[in-house]
Amino acid sequence: MTKTEAARGDILAALAEVFRAHGYEGATLALISEATGFGKGSLYNFFPDGKEQMAAEVLASIDRWFVDNIYTPLRTASDPAKGIAAMYAATDAYFRSGQRVCLVGVVALGASRDIFAAKVKTYFVGWVDALAAALRRLGDERGAARRKAEHAVLEIQGALVIARALDDSKVFSRALAESQKRLVKR
Repeated sequence: MTKTEAARGDILAALAEVFRAHGYEGATLALISEATGFGKGSLYNFFPDGKEQMAAEVLASIDRWFVDNIYTPLRTASDPAKGIAAMYAATDAYFRSGQRVCLVGVVALGASRDIFAAKVKTYFVGWVDALAAALRRLGDERGAARRKAEHAVLEIQGALVIARALDDSKVFSRALAESQKRLVKR
C-alpha cells in the first residue's frame, strides 16, 4: 500500500466518523478539516468533487467492508449456521456493540438520501440477499428466508437506534443474541 493509499484510508475513516456524528448535511468543511487534519485545499486535492465525493467514497468503503466481512461469508460458509453466527459477531464488532451508528442508516434518513439512494439500497439489499441465501441453504423456502432476513436486518438496525438512545450497549448485544437464536432455530 502506498503512502497516498494509506493516507486516503485514514481520511475515509475520519470522514465516516464526521458523517456518522453530523450527518451529510451537518458535516461542514470545518468539521471535516478538523477530523482529518487536512485543510480545504488538501481535501479538494483528494476529493475534487467535494463533500459529495467524500460521502460516496465513504459509503463505497463501508460497502466493501460488508461485502468482505458479511455478505461473502454468508454466501460461502460451508456451514450456513456458522456463517450466520459470524455475521452477528462481525456486525457486533463493526458497530462496536451498538456504540457506533449505521452511517448508511443516517444517510437513508437524512435530507440527502436521494443523492445516495442507490448506494443505500445496494447496502441493505446486499445484506438481506446474502442472509436469505444462507437461510435457504439451512432449508428455508425462498419467501420465508427473505422475510426472516429482512426481519433480522431490521432488528439489527432498530437495536442500534435503541442502544444509542438509551446509551446502553447491552441492549444491542442482547438484541443480536436473541435475533441470532431465532434465526437459526430449527
